[in-house]
Amino acid sequence: MADTAPRTTALRTRPHRADRRHPLVATAMVLPLAALLVVVFGGWDAMVTQASSVGVMLGR
Repeated sequence: MADTAPRTTALRTRPHRADRRHPLVATAMVLPLAALLVVVFGGWDAMVTQASSVGVMLGR
């Protein structure tokens, strides 16, 4: 037989708003990892090339 009981979210005890991080906090968390990956994998040239292409496309 199919399970017809309603599903509840009893494990969620915090309000929904508490689950979100401020964008600046998220950025501060990601930037060191991104910098490490650029250095480890030598992606600096590729990143500069991409940024230059985007700049040309935007007309700057």
